[in-house]
Amino acid sequence: MNAPEGTRLNKFIGESGFCSRREADKLIEQGRVTINGLRPELGTKVQVGDKVEVDGNPIAASAENKSDRVYIAYNKPIGITCTTERHIEGNIIDAIGHNERIFPIGRLDKPSEGLILLTSDGDIVNKILRAENAHDKEYVVEVNRPLTEHFIKKMASGVPILNTVTKPCVVTMQSKMVFRMVLTQGLNRQIRRMCEYLDYEVVKLKRTRIMSIRLAGLKSGQWRDLTEDEMLEINTAVADSSKTASN
Repeated sequence: MNAPEGTRLNKFIGESGFCSRREADKLIEQGRVTINGLRPELGTKVQVGDKVEVDGNPIAASAENKSDRVYIAYNKPIGITCTTERHIEGNIIDAIGHNERIFPIGRLDKPSEGLILLTSDGDIVNKILRAENAHDKEYVVEVNRPLTEHFIKKMASGVPILNTVTKPCVVTMQSKMVFRMVLTQGLNRQIRRMCEYLDYEVVKLKRTRIMSIRLAGLKSGQWRDLTEDEMLEINTAVADSSKTASN
């Protein structure tokens, strides 16, 4: 009889809610993880009954239906940094003060504000980031001088930044110096870099939507649990991401 297939160690730790898979890989490389008292290699699989520990602290397997996981939407204020590093002043974890160990899905620049998702489900973080182009994100942006038709057309058709050209997207003018933008890309500081290329400076940038998840009346600094419908959409969006995953 063949031995059970098991679960990759980084996935096991991620699903437990201890940290993301990427962070789990770092812990394994640092020799801080043991299985049944032994230090494993990257890629080792956890079998039923195995005892997994990080720094000597036991890691419990996730509930089969993930009923023990936390998924929240947070209206991030300007000045909050999307990091789990607690020694960094103004980190998002201390700002929220949740009683569960959570981490952000993606990021939102420190000078930016608005919607960001956080979770205790390290496995779904990786799936969402891998499937990033499968969902859209909406932003409201104020710039430092009046908008032109040329600017709107260029932002929508694509701008050369970071050794590539941004993908076509939907851009609409809201007022004299404010526009709305829907992205399916997530390049580093993308909107700010695009504006800079066209000689504009971002004065205010707010993310208002991720897929169908909206701020929904959340005041700056407030958070709420995701609804069943919102979770269904997320799980549908990432359903195929594991098939192309290398880990």
